[in-house]
Amino acid sequence: MTDFTGIAAVGSSLEKYLQHAFADRPPVADRTARVFLARTEDLNPETSSEIITPALALYLYRVDFNKVMRAAWSSSAAREGDSRLPLDLHYLFIAYGENANHEYLLMGRALQAMENMPIFTGPLLDPITDWHTNDAIQFTIEELTTEDVMRTFDSLPVDYKLSVPYVARITVIEGRQAHPDLPTTQAISRTRPTVGEET
Repeated sequence: MTDFTGIAAVGSSLEKYLQHAFADRPPVADRTARVFLARTEDLNPETSSEIITPALALYLYRVDFNKVMRAAWSSSAAREGDSRLPLDLHYLFIAYGENANHEYLLMGRALQAMENMPIFTGPLLDPITDWHTNDAIQFTIEELTTEDVMRTFDSLPVDYKLSVPYVARITVIEGRQAHPDLPTTQAISRTRPTVGEET
């Protein structure tokens, strides 16, 4: 479990892991391949300063609550008094190369690296947030229809490019102060009359 920095920590963990994998075994010979976390405006190669080919963009296009664990974490939070929100983070891996072959090599190396290490734990998790000892993030290829993929690209400032959807689960955001102490604004006292006093 993490605090509000958990989403950023998952992204930076993924970026650093893939950058290390590309450095260890470059996908394009004699070229330095770059991995970067992308905003929507960073995806257009004609205007983006982030895209220096060969490059792999990691685009977080959707954040959703985990439908399987939502109820269980809510029940646990109710008992213990802390809010907990389990999240699925949906990424697109988008390859940028000088030619089709370079993009195939970029994507192939990325898929190989993710298959070699589909679960991030311990030192693979970026310490920019306060991870718990048993925290683990699982990355799996997400099953999307062609229609879903094309609809996503229709909303982006770039034509369709070679891409693979991944989902990272489960990132649990924990509320550090679910029930803060509130200041007292009014006090009410009651007294009971003793024997001999008029009521």
